[in-house]
Amino acid sequence: MKGSQAAMTNRRGVSSSGAAALLYPLLGACLWAAVVGYKPVIIVHGLFDSSGDFKNLQRFINESHPGTNVTVIDLFDRSASLQPMWTQVEGFKAAIYPVMQNAADGVHFICYSQGGLVCRGILSTLSDHNVHSFISLSSPQAGQYGDTDYLKYLFPQFVKSNLYHLCYTAIGQRVSICNYWNDPHHRDLYVNSSDYLALLNGERPSPNATEWKKNFLKINKLVLIGGPDDGVITPWQSSQFGFYDDNETVVEMQHQDVYLSDFFGLKTLALRGDLIVCSVPGIEHVLWHSNETVFHMCMEKWLV
Repeated sequence: MKGSQAAMTNRRGVSSSGAAALLYPLLGACLWAAVVGYKPVIIVHGLFDSSGDFKNLQRFINESHPGTNVTVIDLFDRSASLQPMWTQVEGFKAAIYPVMQNAADGVHFICYSQGGLVCRGILSTLSDHNVHSFISLSSPQAGQYGDTDYLKYLFPQFVKSNLYHLCYTAIGQRVSICNYWNDPHHRDLYVNSSDYLALLNGERPSPNATEWKKNFLKINKLVLIGGPDDGVITPWQSSQFGFYDDNETVVEMQHQDVYLSDFFGLKTLALRGDLIVCSVPGIEHVLWHSNETVFHMCMEKWLV
């Protein structure tokens, strides 16, 4: 009997130890999340997307940073994403601002494709934003110039060489993609006609330029993600502020006027050590936000 009791006591001890071994790491993870207090993450979608397209990215964030509050803004979905960029900036800004106000330690932005340009507009015009990491995920930051499926769908009667006839008009500027269409063969028309990108980039003088630069530089990190197999952003280097010259040769970011002249703070960020470039081959445009390797390589460490 005593032997049986001893055996039962021993089994209970093993069981308790096993439970503790399983429980302590879980408690540790919960306590770590509570102590670290991961900043909320705000996700802004791109052209023809909707908030429902980002379930994988939300899962990656919550698995790597448990307890993170992730908000995917549900605005300008699908065809509504063709509305003018400034209209979208004001709409997204109104939706995002309350999230910022409830985050005493700040927030992070992950902004995909066209959404990366929307986020730049928000960061430039919102003087009291509290964005720490601005992650630009395959976004045409230097503009777009390519015969893609998107172009054929939107403007079937045009190709890249003649779309400027539409985009650089008052009517064309009512369509989001025309707000950042950057034809390297008609540079003057782009600079003088673009109501959005040319102003944000400081390529056309604006009375708001100094204030916008000051606001933009309040971010802690700018992370530029893109890759050579994107297939939509053209040239793909636009996702990292590279772009074509008038011979359609790509000029990398460090040799672009917007960088050299530091029009909106790109060079300042680089000198601060706060400009991160992450290039990943083999990723098609529509897969950036659902690829776990991209998340771990390029985003995870900047979301603390």
